[in-house]
Amino acid sequence: MRVAGEIDHPFMKITIFKMDNKLSVKFETGLFEQIYKFRTGENLESPEDIKKMVDQEFINQVENQFILMNKSKFDALNRYAPVEEDNFPVII
Repeated sequence: MRVAGEIDHPFMKITIFKMDNKLSVKFETGLFEQIYKFRTGENLESPEDIKKMVDQEFINQVENQFILMNKSKFDALNRYAPVEEDNFPVII
């Protein structure tokens, strides 16, 4: 797999990969990443086609998925190791 291009974005790293008859686009932010894979021939033949497909609507959906992923992570952490409140004596 080789890097075939990048898409500029203010807070996500968006990388396009090409391998044999497949194109992939990876979105990264913080500790999370999403990868979407496509076979060439699905009206996608080149990195330029991926750049056209990754429009604002696609990016908005990816951002929403990142929000859900973050929530899932913190919900799981809270179930596994709930945050305990500090029990300090009341000082008057």
